[in-house]
Amino acid sequence: MAAKPPQDDFESEDAPATPSLDVGRLGDLLGFHLRMAHVAIYRDFAETMDELGLTQKQLAVMELLAVNAGASQIDLANTLGTDRATMMALVNRLAARDFVERRPSQADRRRQELHLTIAGRAMLAQARKLIDAHEQRFTDLFSPNEMDALLAALKRIYKRS
Repeated sequence: MAAKPPQDDFESEDAPATPSLDVGRLGDLLGFHLRMAHVAIYRDFAETMDELGLTQKQLAVMELLAVNAGASQIDLANTLGTDRATMMALVNRLAARDFVERRPSQADRRRQELHLTIAGRAMLAQARKLIDAHEQRFTDLFSPNEMDALLAALKRIYKRS
Protein backbone atom coordinates (compact mmCIF):
# COMPACT_ATOMS: atom_id res chain seq x y z
CA MET A 1 0.00 0.00 0.00
CA ALA A 2 1.30 3.50 -0.85
CA ALA A 3 2.16 6.04 1.80
CA LYS A 4 -0.67 8.38 2.70
CA PRO A 5 -0.59 11.55 0.58
CA PRO A 6 0.32 14.72 2.44
CA GLN A 7 -2.65 16.64 3.85
CA ASP A 8 -1.47 20.06 2.69
CA ASP A 9 -4.02 20.03 -0.12
CA PHE A 10 -7.03 19.80 2.19
CA GLU A 11 -7.58 19.87 5.91
CA SER A 12 -7.96 16.60 7.74
CA GLU A 13 -11.28 14.95 6.97
CA ASP A 14 -12.20 13.50 10.32
CA ALA A 15 -15.92 14.32 10.50
CA PRO A 16 -18.18 11.27 10.62
CA ALA A 17 -19.86 10.26 7.36
CA THR A 18 -23.22 10.15 9.17
CA PRO A 19 -23.74 12.31 12.26
CA SER A 20 -24.35 10.24 15.39
CA LEU A 21 -25.85 13.14 17.34
CA ASP A 22 -29.04 15.10 16.79
CA VAL A 23 -27.69 17.85 14.55
CA GLY A 24 -30.38 20.31 15.58
CA ARG A 25 -30.27 23.56 13.63
CA LEU A 26 -27.33 22.31 11.56
CA GLY A 27 -29.77 20.05 9.70
CA ASP A 28 -31.27 23.15 8.08
CA LEU A 29 -27.95 24.68 6.99
CA LEU A 30 -26.78 24.29 3.41
CA GLY A 31 -23.14 24.58 4.46
CA PHE A 32 -23.47 21.69 6.87
CA HIS A 33 -24.85 19.39 4.19
CA LEU A 34 -22.26 20.51 1.65
CA ARG A 35 -19.54 19.77 4.21
CA MET A 36 -20.96 16.33 5.01
CA ALA A 37 -21.22 15.51 1.29
CA HIS A 38 -17.66 16.73 0.81
CA VAL A 39 -16.44 14.47 3.62
CA ALA A 40 -18.15 11.44 2.08
CA ILE A 41 -16.69 12.14 -1.36
CA TYR A 42 -13.26 12.99 0.06
CA ARG A 43 -13.05 9.76 2.04
CA ASP A 44 -14.03 7.65 -0.93
CA PHE A 45 -11.54 9.53 -3.13
CA ALA A 46 -8.73 9.05 -0.60
CA GLU A 47 -9.43 5.32 -0.36
CA THR A 48 -9.67 5.05 -4.14
CA MET A 49 -6.41 6.92 -4.79
CA ASP A 50 -4.46 5.42 -1.87
CA GLU A 51 -2.62 2.95 -4.10
CA LEU A 52 -1.47 5.79 -6.39
CA GLY A 53 -0.70 8.26 -3.59
CA LEU A 54 -2.47 11.17 -5.29
CA THR A 55 -4.54 13.86 -3.59
CA GLN A 56 -7.59 15.60 -5.06
CA LYS A 57 -5.66 18.75 -5.87
CA GLN A 58 -2.71 16.88 -7.35
CA LEU A 59 -5.08 15.07 -9.66
CA ALA A 60 -6.85 18.35 -10.49
CA VAL A 61 -3.50 19.90 -11.46
CA MET A 62 -2.70 16.92 -13.69
CA GLU A 63 -6.16 17.07 -15.31
CA LEU A 64 -5.78 20.80 -15.97
CA LEU A 65 -2.32 20.32 -17.49
CA ALA A 66 -3.63 17.52 -19.70
CA VAL A 67 -5.86 20.05 -21.48
CA ASN A 68 -3.83 23.22 -20.81
CA ALA A 69 -0.23 22.25 -21.52
CA GLY A 70 2.05 25.17 -20.74
CA ALA A 71 -0.17 26.71 -18.06
CA SER A 72 1.66 28.45 -15.23
CA GLN A 73 1.43 27.83 -11.50
CA ILE A 74 -0.47 31.12 -11.21
CA ASP A 75 -2.98 29.99 -13.85
CA LEU A 76 -3.54 26.76 -11.94
CA ALA A 77 -3.81 28.50 -8.57
CA ASN A 78 -6.39 30.93 -9.94
CA THR A 79 -8.45 28.16 -11.53
CA LEU A 80 -8.44 25.98 -8.40
CA GLY A 81 -8.94 28.89 -6.00
CA THR A 82 -5.77 28.29 -4.02
CA ASP A 83 -2.82 30.46 -3.08
CA ARG A 84 0.47 30.51 -4.98
CA ALA A 85 2.51 28.94 -2.17
CA THR A 86 0.16 25.95 -1.97
CA MET A 87 0.27 25.57 -5.73
CA MET A 88 4.06 25.71 -5.75
CA ALA A 89 4.17 22.92 -3.14
CA LEU A 90 1.70 20.84 -5.20
CA VAL A 91 3.71 21.28 -8.39
CA ASN A 92 6.95 20.52 -6.53
CA ARG A 93 5.50 17.22 -5.27
CA LEU A 94 4.31 16.28 -8.75
CA ALA A 95 7.69 17.26 -10.23
CA ALA A 96 9.51 15.20 -7.57
CA ARG A 97 7.52 12.17 -8.76
CA ASP A 98 8.39 13.03 -12.39
CA PHE A 99 4.74 13.69 -13.30
CA VAL A 100 5.18 17.39 -14.16
CA GLU A 101 8.04 19.37 -15.62
CA ARG A 102 8.73 23.09 -15.78
CA ARG A 103 9.92 24.66 -19.01
CA PRO A 104 10.82 28.28 -19.72
CA SER A 105 8.23 30.02 -21.88
CA GLN A 106 9.32 30.83 -25.42
CA ALA A 107 7.22 34.03 -25.33
CA ASP A 108 8.28 35.25 -21.87
CA ARG A 109 11.47 33.82 -20.34
CA ARG A 110 10.33 34.94 -16.86
CA ARG A 111 7.36 32.57 -17.06
CA GLN A 112 7.61 28.86 -16.33
CA GLU A 113 5.28 26.62 -18.31
CA LEU A 114 4.11 23.35 -16.81
CA HIS A 115 3.74 20.14 -18.77
CA LEU A 116 2.85 16.57 -17.91
CA THR A 117 5.72 14.17 -18.45
CA ILE A 118 5.32 10.75 -20.04
CA ALA A 119 5.16 9.30 -16.52
CA GLY A 120 2.56 11.95 -15.59
CA ARG A 121 0.36 11.06 -18.56
CA ALA A 122 0.64 7.37 -17.69
CA MET A 123 -0.26 8.05 -14.04
CA LEU A 124 -3.19 10.22 -15.11
CA ALA A 125 -4.51 7.45 -17.35
CA GLN A 126 -4.28 5.02 -14.43
CA ALA A 127 -5.93 7.50 -12.07
CA ARG A 128 -8.78 8.23 -14.49
CA LYS A 129 -9.87 4.59 -14.42
CA LEU A 130 -10.08 4.72 -10.61
CA ILE A 131 -11.76 8.13 -10.64
CA ASP A 132 -14.43 6.91 -13.06
CA ALA A 133 -15.42 4.20 -10.58
CA HIS A 134 -15.26 6.70 -7.68
CA GLU A 135 -17.51 9.16 -9.52
CA GLN A 136 -19.93 6.42 -10.52
CA ARG A 137 -20.49 5.47 -6.88
CA PHE A 138 -21.90 8.96 -6.29
CA THR A 139 -23.55 9.79 -9.61
CA ASP A 140 -25.50 6.52 -9.41
CA LEU A 141 -27.35 8.06 -6.46
CA PHE A 142 -29.08 10.48 -8.88
CA SER A 143 -31.10 10.34 -12.06
CA PRO A 144 -29.52 12.14 -15.05
CA ASN A 145 -31.91 15.08 -14.56
CA GLU A 146 -31.13 15.24 -10.83
CA MET A 147 -27.40 15.16 -11.58
CA ASP A 148 -27.74 18.02 -14.08
CA ALA A 149 -29.73 20.04 -11.54
CA LEU A 150 -27.25 19.31 -8.73
CA LEU A 151 -24.25 20.38 -10.81
CA ALA A 152 -26.06 23.53 -11.95
CA ALA A 153 -26.94 24.39 -8.34
CA LEU A 154 -23.39 23.81 -7.08
CA LYS A 155 -21.94 25.93 -9.91
CA ARG A 156 -24.34 28.71 -8.99
CA ILE A 157 -22.91 28.69 -5.46
CA TYR A 158 -19.23 28.82 -6.33
CA LYS A 159 -19.56 31.15 -9.32
CA ARG A 160 -21.31 33.67 -7.07
CA SER A 161 -18.12 34.47 -5.18
